[in-house]
Amino acid sequence: MANNPISMSKIRQIIRLYSQGVGKKKIALRLSVSKNTVKHYIDFYHSLQLNREEIDKLSDLELNNLFHPPRTKLPEGRLQQLYEYFPVVEKQLRRRGMTLKRLYQEYRSRYKEVYGATQFYRYYNLWSSKVSPSMVIHHKEGEQMYIDYAGAKLPYVDEFTGEIKKAEVFAGILGWSQYSYVEAVASQSTDDTIGAAENCLHYFGGSPQAMVTDNMKSAVDKASKYEPRVNENFAAFANHYGMIVLPARAYKPKDKSHVENLVKIIYQRIYACLPEHTVLTLKQLNAHILHQLELHNSAVLTGKTVSRKDQWELEKQSLEPLPEQRYELKTIKQVTVMKNGHVLLSQDKHYYSVPFELIGKKLSMHYTRSQVELYLNYELIAVHRRVRSPHNYSSEASHMAPQHSYVTHWSVEFFVEQARKIDPMVERYISQVLSKKQHPQQGYKACQGILMLGKKVGAQRLIKACTRAEAVGYYSYKAIDDILRNNLDQFDEDQVPDPMPSHENIRGAEYYR
Repeated sequence: MANNPISMSKIRQIIRLYSQGVGKKKIALRLSVSKNTVKHYIDFYHSLQLNREEIDKLSDLELNNLFHPPRTKLPEGRLQQLYEYFPVVEKQLRRRGMTLKRLYQEYRSRYKEVYGATQFYRYYNLWSSKVSPSMVIHHKEGEQMYIDYAGAKLPYVDEFTGEIKKAEVFAGILGWSQYSYVEAVASQSTDDTIGAAENCLHYFGGSPQAMVTDNMKSAVDKASKYEPRVNENFAAFANHYGMIVLPARAYKPKDKSHVENLVKIIYQRIYACLPEHTVLTLKQLNAHILHQLELHNSAVLTGKTVSRKDQWELEKQSLEPLPEQRYELKTIKQVTVMKNGHVLLSQDKHYYSVPFELIGKKLSMHYTRSQVELYLNYELIAVHRRVRSPHNYSSEASHMAPQHSYVTHWSVEFFVEQARKIDPMVERYISQVLSKKQHPQQGYKACQGILMLGKKVGAQRLIKACTRAEAVGYYSYKAIDDILRNNLDQFDEDQVPDPMPSHENIRGAEYYR
């Protein structure tokens, strides 16, 4: 077939003139095409074994497919080499932080004869569209936001316990402007997810019509292609802000491609810019994230003259205004007042006080992200600020029994002063007990126990026990208790042993020389 295909109307004219007996040279002159082109089409017309009437009945599309059949020949040479490399590219792009630019550099180092970057990207886009075609989603201003969690977690130090933990990283993005939000949270629980999504809406300055979520358990109870079931608490949160929840199809990341791309970007623009050898608290970590996020939103978009922030300035006019009150997820559980006049919030392992008259009673605990309320028969009897400090107490002096009210005055200074009244040695030992703990409050009970032992056995024995424990480097209530219980404080460590008695059957040192 001719190298340069001609229009269907000229093919029809070639066949008509040839059928009327006009020579090939004259046909070429009349239609302003080369003689070889006329010869190619006439020869091909003969090979089809069709008459002119049958050709005239064909549409232009059918005639084009007949005379110009699609090429099925595989690419050759370096193009074939490039196409064989593309499946590797597709697989590698699924890796966290991998980019097409990096894979192009790898392609250049792998092969001798290579294409330039522009041709590489062009051929890959052509290949990718045929292998895995995608539907283009057209976003409208203020219509949708997308949320998800990044796969990689970030380390942070718990400011209450000093423990190193792993933070989940929440990501949210507006569909039209691509204005983004990122926050590190303690977990993917419904409580933390709602808190992060709410902060995201306040960062955006309004709420869109819908929120597209991944099938995270904190938002979706049951994933389904047709009827996914949204978590009731998450649905109530969305309703509070006038949004509907649209769970993405399971294993269909292209349903939320914006936020998937955002996750890839934050690995490069946020994760890589965080302090490498310093572990921060969650608050400090989010301060660093916010700084990098502002830079990301202010950067000019590729191929455009505006930034995400510029586009957001237009889109936020289409967002619904936020309600005055934030949403508070409230959880209700039954608790029993312990003998020390406190109840336990098991999720945080933190204790809250109630009036001591209620010891042994069953109460209803209502708690949100910021507050803990305790009810007895629907009557509110105590309110506390929620504290996520494990194994610690939130106590009110008015709740304590008279004989226990001194507990509210416990402090480092209180215990050091009590020890100083006994002896400087005890003061030094108590100070060490407190300093060895990650938080001094964790040593209060131990210090109380040590001082109580002093009242039980006397100041002199306590001083000796503290001296002996310090000598071996043990600083705890158990160390002092063991020494006193086993009367180890009664032994003088510098005591000289009695001399060996003289006896004719005992060999002296001279015997072994």
